[in-house]
Amino acid sequence: MGKKIVQNLLARAGITINGNEPWDIIVHNDNFYKRLIKNTDLAFGESYMDKWWDCANIDQLIYRIMKQDLGKALSEYPLFWQSNLKTIFFEGIHRLFNFQSKRKALKVGQRHYDIGNDLYEAMLDKRMVYTCAYWEDANNLDEAQERKLELVCQKLYLKPGMTVLDVGCGWGSFVKYAAENYGISAVGITVSERQCDLGMKINDGLPVEIRFQDYRELMKNHEQFDRVVSLGMFEHVGYKNYANYMKCINQCLKDDGLFLLHTIGTNKTSPATNKWIDTYIFPNGQIPSIKEIGSTIEGRFIMEDWQNIGVHYDKTLTAWYENFNKNWDQLKHQYDERFKRMWDFYLLSCAAGFRARQLQLWQVVLSKKGLQQGFQRIHSQSPRRAV
Repeated sequence: MGKKIVQNLLARAGITINGNEPWDIIVHNDNFYKRLIKNTDLAFGESYMDKWWDCANIDQLIYRIMKQDLGKALSEYPLFWQSNLKTIFFEGIHRLFNFQSKRKALKVGQRHYDIGNDLYEAMLDKRMVYTCAYWEDANNLDEAQERKLELVCQKLYLKPGMTVLDVGCGWGSFVKYAAENYGISAVGITVSERQCDLGMKINDGLPVEIRFQDYRELMKNHEQFDRVVSLGMFEHVGYKNYANYMKCINQCLKDDGLFLLHTIGTNKTSPATNKWIDTYIFPNGQIPSIKEIGSTIEGRFIMEDWQNIGVHYDKTLTAWYENFNKNWDQLKHQYDERFKRMWDFYLLSCAAGFRARQLQLWQVVLSKKGLQQGFQRIHSQSPRRAV
């Protein structure tokens, strides 16, 4: 019965078990159906990691599943009661407890960003930017990431001599670009020790300081900056901490300053992220909604600009997947085959999420008191070379 139900569900999305299309699923272990029914969110990715099934194009498979909203269709089948109950419980405990407290915040650094700099060097662009690229007029990943860094600089109206705080700076790619092209000085913070170590080397000789530091510690320093930027870090803050996060940013920003928040967004408010992503990729993460961002900036900031560049993330993740697989021979001595399947599934399933428009990428520009002349986007694709 389980196999028949799964077949019928997938057929809604034009997916055939053991079919010939690139998005069809090839099942190697018939226990897959029982496992999927008991814990759908976790079992689908886990069973792929365990080689229970394969697919020529995982991103196309998951795109079709998402576009047809098959996850919602599970409620029509009583057989999935265990899976639905586990999802409810998973979301429930995230409503009760703060999984992004200061103590737990280090977990994502240790489990994800500290995996190994060699992995990220092989997968990312030459600047090691681990956030959505901007592909307008770009021919490759290197160009697309520079377009994104330039876009952020222009939205922040950077000028020589300004001070910039980068919350969740990664390997320091943005502060390096901004220091070299706009003559600013910067502080970047990260909860990854390996990012911090390499980031300091990458920014050696520039007026840039990279710190191993939680954003909450900034409150103690009483530092203020002309500009604050956060690229791809807000997904680790958690809704129970949004107010404190924005309070911290507000305190760190000068009265006439600008804050640019670059974050993945979801169409529906939820207290937790996908269970497989939480377990294997980004522990204790949570994707914010427009409602959550709106309520947490109320009374603290004026929203000057809100741009959705989510369609660019599909292409970015696909490029990362291609780089990862192209360089697998130099990585396979450090990472096993199960890791490779996990990483492939992560990159391609996320690409599918953006392609299906279930995930978004927002760049939100905020001020404390409002820009007198209003906000204007600058469309130049090259640095203004202020230095």
